[in-house]
Amino acid sequence: MAATAAMRETSHHQADSVAFPPPNVSARPVDRAAWIKAFRAVRDETERRAAPLSPEDQQIQSMADASPTKWHRAHTTWFFEQFLLRDHVPGYRIYDERLHYLFNSYYVAAGPRQPRIMRGLITRPTADEVAGYRAHVDRAVERLLSDAAEATLDTVLPILEIGLYHEQQHQELLLTDILHAFAQNPLSPVYDAGWRFPRPVSRGGAVDLQGRVMKIGHEGDGFSFDNESPRHETLILPCRIDRGLVTNAQWLGFIEDGGYARPELWLSDGWLAVQAEGWEAPGYWQRNEAGQWSSMTFAGQTSIDPDLPVTHVSYFEADAYARWAGRDLPTEFEWEAAATEGLLDDAFGLVWQWTRSAYLSYPGYRPVPGALGEYNGKFMSNQFVLRGSSVATSEGHARIGYRNFFYPHQRWQFTGLRLSNYRD
Repeated sequence: MAATAAMRETSHHQADSVAFPPPNVSARPVDRAAWIKAFRAVRDETERRAAPLSPEDQQIQSMADASPTKWHRAHTTWFFEQFLLRDHVPGYRIYDERLHYLFNSYYVAAGPRQPRIMRGLITRPTADEVAGYRAHVDRAVERLLSDAAEATLDTVLPILEIGLYHEQQHQELLLTDILHAFAQNPLSPVYDAGWRFPRPVSRGGAVDLQGRVMKIGHEGDGFSFDNESPRHETLILPCRIDRGLVTNAQWLGFIEDGGYARPELWLSDGWLAVQAEGWEAPGYWQRNEAGQWSSMTFAGQTSIDPDLPVTHVSYFEADAYARWAGRDLPTEFEWEAAATEGLLDDAFGLVWQWTRSAYLSYPGYRPVPGALGEYNGKFMSNQFVLRGSSVATSEGHARIGYRNFFYPHQRWQFTGLRLSNYRD
């Protein structure tokens, strides 16, 4: 299907590739046509990903952590209306003020909002009405980019740019959320019958990372989220880090050795999660009466391929596996150093990789002023950092310094791992 062709064709994209190259925000004169093209490309990609889904599919919210497809489509539209249009277009007509309560996510400064766990109860507006909302905002944004004075664009373009990357984040969530919903359906619905998980290209083995003090964090004029700065010096200890990702075959060894039944391998909270959730394998894995494993994918229920990287594992599982293997998870700084030096295979485009780094601010970090300051900073508690990108990540979204983050029990994203260990 066209909706997922980009997922199959760009699964091994490099971190510096771009699907929409927004020109330098500070460039003069502003290339208005390029910005309009970039805006349309991102907005169209969201609709391509939603296209295979029925209105009923777009309504479902399968758990508190997930959101309906329809909500993702509307929320990303609200973002542009809230932060770009209403403040920077004199006389702009809000499409429907009531939608700002329904489709605000967590921006307290932007006003009250529908509780996250109740997003699936929003049957109105319909999926078609959300399309009308998107079209209204799209026309207004394009008029702004075409007609605004150059001085206005100095303020507008940075907001537009973060809105584009924000929508790409929701494009990934749109896919992972509907996969979780389909996994709850005994019919194992198919999102894309032609979808296949990309083959890894790893050469195998491990490589040495030299110990040193290294500068970490965003550098240069390109886009970054605020949590990737300030750039700072960090101590990298000498270690050996695996070129490749942990595979399904390796994970099966962990299962067969009783990994999910051995409390000595698990963090205390991880063991509680194993018991409470009944984990016996990665997310979406099922074993039939003959003992054969399969997993829910975008192509429906599919046999486990031992050569593919394991995915849909939580931080707790990744940590337990590393302990079982007598290894470590790398820190996010070791990962960034190794990726910068080109030492990692399949760093991008297959699975996000857990690190053992807590999601904390870099030294000297300050959130940006206003409601957009709530984007990242207020979540720097009780979560762990993942690096890389996944098969569901939009092309052009990945960067070496990108810091993804999730709670340690969560595993509905395409999350996997690679291992490292310190050396003398």
